[in-house]
Amino acid sequence: MTTDTRTQAPAAESAVLPATPDMPEHHSLETTLELLAGMDLAHASEADVVRGMELMVTHAEFPCLGAKSVFRRGSVAHVVLDDMADPDVPAQLLERLQAFADEIEGEGGFHSFIATFRGPLPTSEAAFESSLFDLLQRLHDADDESWADGVGSDPNDPHFAFSAGGSAYFIVGLHPAASRVARRAPLPTLVFNPHEQFEELRAEGRFDGMRTTIRRRDEDLQGFINPMVADHGDSTEALQYSGRRHAAGWEPPLEVKPAPDADDHADDHDGETDSKTDATTDDDTNEHIDTRQGNRNDDLAGCPAQHD
Repeated sequence: MTTDTRTQAPAAESAVLPATPDMPEHHSLETTLELLAGMDLAHASEADVVRGMELMVTHAEFPCLGAKSVFRRGSVAHVVLDDMADPDVPAQLLERLQAFADEIEGEGGFHSFIATFRGPLPTSEAAFESSLFDLLQRLHDADDESWADGVGSDPNDPHFAFSAGGSAYFIVGLHPAASRVARRAPLPTLVFNPHEQFEELRAEGRFDGMRTTIRRRDEDLQGFINPMVADHGDSTEALQYSGRRHAAGWEPPLEVKPAPDADDHADDHDGETDSKTDATTDDDTNEHIDTRQGNRNDDLAGCPAQHD
């Protein structure tokens, strides 16, 4: 069973999770998440699953300003599915992601697509990461569209971004076994954030200010900044997807199929720089910049909606 919900602002009232004096306003975020985890949302109604995520993100201590923005503006599409390993999930996700991309085309501001799963409930970060990349592999295998323009398709490429239905997304994995509070959703959840909206942030001159604020809020919540934070162009963003800390040399367990005409045109690009991974260095900031997508910082992109 699936539910596809475009959230409204404010969200509809839930039968089990109303905003009562015992809920988030009067508890820390960590305590609120513990309460939600004890509510057995895996067997609750779709409305309660959606409401549980909203209570997490809209909590005063939740660090991600972008996530708060999309929930406040009602610009979240939320689908609830039974199990990440279900063989029907890839086709369901592709259909809904393509509908989501069509719906937001030409719209300004931030949007996020959220997929929440009733199972399996992971017992560790490693178990969740395995489920996440297994699903991404099956999602990619079922996708007949060409890889999104402007981003790398090699999972080890510093300019890599996941492509689904021809659109590029930064993916944020959330689950109850996460070590970082901001990733500790009551059920396994994937947030698909369109890459284009990070370019909008930069064009409006808001990127650096939001990054600084989010890092401060995350440090206030956790006690220290996420050690996996890195600038795009320095390491693959796939390092951030599951939220698990990785040692040097880790490679994403994702195999991207070659483009249909890759063999025909391989010789044409011999010795040339792939336009998807062209990069320059900004002398003023010493940041590595993807010339087609801009320099998107993981701490701004890695939380539910935009930032971690």
